[in-house]
Amino acid sequence: MPMLLANASLAFPVFIQGLALSFGLIVAIGAQNAFVLRQGLRREHVGGVVLFCAVADGVLIAAGVLGVAHALGDRPGLARVLALAGAAFLAAYGVQALRRARRANSLHAAEGTANPGRAAVLAQAAGFTLLNPHVYLDTVLLVGSIGAQQPAALRGWFVAGASAASLCWFGLLGYGARWLAPWFARPRAWQALDALVGLTMTALAVLLVRRAFAGL
Repeated sequence: MPMLLANASLAFPVFIQGLALSFGLIVAIGAQNAFVLRQGLRREHVGGVVLFCAVADGVLIAAGVLGVAHALGDRPGLARVLALAGAAFLAAYGVQALRRARRANSLHAAEGTANPGRAAVLAQAAGFTLLNPHVYLDTVLLVGSIGAQQPAALRGWFVAGASAASLCWFGLLGYGARWLAPWFARPRAWQALDALVGLTMTALAVLLVRRAFAGL
């Protein structure tokens, strides 16, 4: 029992770190989010779209963490370089989010008159998800490099946290669309969200820098 409690006490912060990192990266005004929101408003194939986007993110995150972990091996120097590079990226991302918080912006779901079938809708979801180069930068490289630096026994918790953020966000967009659409159309709502993302990313950047120099 003491061992289980110790593992849980270590796993929870790692889970939260993965959750916060993924949430901060995924919450943005973009084509994929607008597409999921539109499907939610039209109530067309919402479950399939939400599941596809969430599973795709989870697979890419797991591949990134496992792949980068394998590449790092016993290379603490490379791990430190990746940690500092990740911290720089997160700091820059946080500054950008804080700057966006100073400007008015909003997310609108484009209207459409067609009623495509499930296969066509999932093909669109795949395009918005897999043809966006930022998806690979965020999930495979950034999240992967940060997750790979966790202890081997805790990497699964990091992946679970990061994947849970995607599932929760896309589920919220899809199934809460009719309630959220007016909220997302308000510039101040996105300003508040960008401020929260900016502060979260800055805090994660500081955590990465501390981790990078912890062993020196």
